[in-house]
Amino acid sequence: MPMLAIANANRQGRSMPAPPSVSAVVDDATWLAHRYDPGHDAFHFRSVTRPARMAVPFLTDQHLGEAAEPLVLRRTDCAAAVQGRQAPLHFLFHSAYCASTMLAHAFDRPGVATSLSEPVLLNDMIGWRRRGADARMHGRVMDDALALLGRSFTAQEAVVVKPSNIFNPLARGALMLRPQARAILLHAPLRDFLLSVARKGLWCRLWCRELLENYLADGFVRLAFEPRDYFRQSDLQVAAIGWLAQQQAFAALLDWAPDRIASLDSRALTGDPVAAVAAATTHFGLAADETQIAAHPALGRNSKSGAAFAPGERQRDLAAAESAYGDEVSQVFDWAAAVAEQAGIPLTLPGALR
Repeated sequence: MPMLAIANANRQGRSMPAPPSVSAVVDDATWLAHRYDPGHDAFHFRSVTRPARMAVPFLTDQHLGEAAEPLVLRRTDCAAAVQGRQAPLHFLFHSAYCASTMLAHAFDRPGVATSLSEPVLLNDMIGWRRRGADARMHGRVMDDALALLGRSFTAQEAVVVKPSNIFNPLARGALMLRPQARAILLHAPLRDFLLSVARKGLWCRLWCRELLENYLADGFVRLAFEPRDYFRQSDLQVAAIGWLAQQQAFAALLDWAPDRIASLDSRALTGDPVAAVAAATTHFGLAADETQIAAHPALGRNSKSGAAFAPGERQRDLAAAESAYGDEVSQVFDWAAAVAEQAGIPLTLPGALR
């Protein structure tokens, strides 16, 4: 059996059933390609049903629960088995706090597409690169990782992957590996983004600092600041720098492949979600039935908590944040707009989804 390990196969003296073959795993999309172990050149899989994927915001252990015994397969065995078994693959890249999880879940319709919201496997790809992965080896593994993520539940379906925004430095590389793939670049307008950060409190401000730290390590920030300058910036200024770095990269992607990539902002998405989801679905070359889209449960619930989502809730949240943090946000917005103008970064992306 081409397995590296099935942990605790005889735990407490009990015999465990024989693990499935590599072909059986690759043929069954329930087996989610979850992690990559560069030390053993192996993929970890865990069984996650379609309903389970739709019940959580992200495909992380925090939300899925810890896998007691992941299935571990050699990468080379997986690569051989997955050849010719991949569905059309598309991407939803985003810059955070823009209703991306709602949109990702809304793409999931049996017979049309299955979606993956922030699979950890792609986080492993960016983390491994930061730790000094050999570029050629990284490219081969990334290709195999995308192939394993691009397995649909039925032969008629495409796969839409929404990576975490920490993956954005590798977005162009992923699109180069999949020249038939299309992408949507989803973002919140800068002021809305800053209001979201402000109202979410301390943990969110700290997350923005961590994101910027990682983007700096990735060489993803191309602005005229010295490293010491970031220590002198407020939390919202740091958040704005992260937003500008992503906006700069998104604009470059649109210029690079305008026929494959479209932009979408959160105001358009939340203002008329049915129309936006239909347009995004059409962009991916998939069937866009507005009646089915309107009935999709993702459009009627909070993507993080699962609670019923009231129409206009996001707009009311932003209005409350405006009342509480408007002065601070206005000052940072004006500063960031000046930085954007100097760096040639558009605050409104071209190539809007139609």
